[in-house]
Amino acid sequence: MHLAVGITGASGYCLGHEITQALASRGHDVTLIVSDAAPQIALLEGCDVAATRALATTALGEHDLATAVSSSTAAPDAMIIAPCSLKTLSSIAHGYGDNLITRTAETCLRMRRPLVLMPRETPLSLMAVENMRTLILAGAVMLPPVMAYYTHPRTIGDVTAFFVGKALDALGIAHDLPSWRGV
Repeated sequence: MHLAVGITGASGYCLGHEITQALASRGHDVTLIVSDAAPQIALLEGCDVAATRALATTALGEHDLATAVSSSTAAPDAMIIAPCSLKTLSSIAHGYGDNLITRTAETCLRMRRPLVLMPRETPLSLMAVENMRTLILAGAVMLPPVMAYYTHPRTIGDVTAFFVGKALDALGIAHDLPSWRGV
């Protein structure tokens, strides 16, 4: 599959890194799009943007609008934005494709391709909830990284692995990451 991964300037840069790694390690063609603000967050959170870029088949910036991935003729099979800032979420909800992340997300919605958003904010405002509602009605999957205790996480890595597994579940990609397997 050809998958696009958007990483925005919300806290949780490691989510985008780990999702990119999980997709690439399973043989998927990954187009990575990193927003201008994401490297600042990566630095604050101790992550390496160059290492993330190296995992992707293609690594782009948010201003690379002339690339094929922004067009419906070369749209990815699916897209995930992790983490997804509320600004990005709002832009997508209102059709404001002013950068490559929001334009590619809008293209996925127009082409009825899976779009998974991992908004990383709490508490939520009414505007954020309404924007999420709008996107769900448009076909997006809203997947806020909400921790589960039933996997008995011991480290932040365990929690992140659970979120990555949930993202892969939403895309229909098999994995062996922590998840609920029943009793």
